[in-house]
Amino acid sequence: MSQTYQYKVRDRSGNLVTGTLVADSELLLLQRLREMGYTPLEVGKEKKGLSFEINLKKKKVKLKDISVFSRQFATMINSGLPILRALSILADQSTNPTLAETLTACRLDVEQGASLSGAMQKHPKVFNDLYISMVKSGETGGSLDDTLLSLAATLEREVYLRGKIKSAMTYPVAVVALVVLIMSAMLLFVVPQFESIYGQLGGKLPMPTQVLLTMSQLMQKYWYIVVLGAIGARFAFRRYKKTDKGREVIDRLKLRVPVFGSLFHKTAISRFASTSAMLLKSGVPILQALDIVSDTVNNRVIARAVQDVQTSVREGESISRPLSKHAVFPSMVVQMIAVGEETGQVDVMLEKVAQFYDQEVEASVDALTSLIEPLLIAVIGGCVGAAVVALYMPMFNIIQQIK
Repeated sequence: MSQTYQYKVRDRSGNLVTGTLVADSELLLLQRLREMGYTPLEVGKEKKGLSFEINLKKKKVKLKDISVFSRQFATMINSGLPILRALSILADQSTNPTLAETLTACRLDVEQGASLSGAMQKHPKVFNDLYISMVKSGETGGSLDDTLLSLAATLEREVYLRGKIKSAMTYPVAVVALVVLIMSAMLLFVVPQFESIYGQLGGKLPMPTQVLLTMSQLMQKYWYIVVLGAIGARFAFRRYKKTDKGREVIDRLKLRVPVFGSLFHKTAISRFASTSAMLLKSGVPILQALDIVSDTVNNRVIARAVQDVQTSVREGESISRPLSKHAVFPSMVVQMIAVGEETGQVDVMLEKVAQFYDQEVEASVDALTSLIEPLLIAVIGGCVGAAVVALYMPMFNIIQQIK
């Protein structure tokens, strides 16, 4: 019995093609697609409705997935395994379906004569410019396994730093959420009980109590507006963050925010130094390396500074001189790069800068973790304590009048 099948294939030019065909079986469909000159990637019976839309949604490839793939790929190539076979094995064992599909597509492109970097370049959401440039330099220099190991080490360090920062941020976020829940519960359920008591007693209430009762009334009547407002504010913030101006403003604020600003700054400098060192060490030209760094540093303020440096270098200047014009780069970084330029070891100096700031980030995270805990406990106690005092102030006044 004939059925409608969906297929995903690549044509002779390497382009991805999707569509539907009617066939008696999946085997006959594959045969027909090959006769048409296509390379099948996926085939299956057509699905209709909502479930089909959900199944088409791709899972995001995380940085950790890429770092694990890079180390495994480097180990296989170093062991003498052909690239095509290594890609096939890694695609089969990958737990991320999007990465598995990408590796399969890369293998098919390489089979058709494309370079590995050229095949990866078709998947910018999985492999960024830094990764592709490194792979290209490894292919050119005949040291792809060493390049992939260097990439894996850099990505693992990035994953580790992100994990440290997330661990430092998780606790305060959880505590703030807890404070919001406690205060909301008090305004919705506890304060109204006291409001009825004070209504029966009469008399003028103290200002803090009046403010608390007003907040409770607003929360009871317009809680849905508060919820929708919070959701809307979050949505508007995310939209604003995606704009060029919004991203630059937020990144500038991140560097200046109390307590966490220093941590964000050190992380960005570490990322700048490690990425630059890895690219220069792999033989990537300085202008191309600076262009890649500006795209991957993940902070618009530092990215603009790097673009300014790139313009100056193109005009014949050194790296350190234009860097010194930007306050975002500490003088130690500028001086070490200047020494590297004098000795012809800029990549070595950048590696030392990256190692120093990696250690600084770890120390900052440990210090913040020990500092934030008592501060947040004080914040919780202050918020809840202020609400309790505001509730009981009228009772203190009544007791004094009785006496």
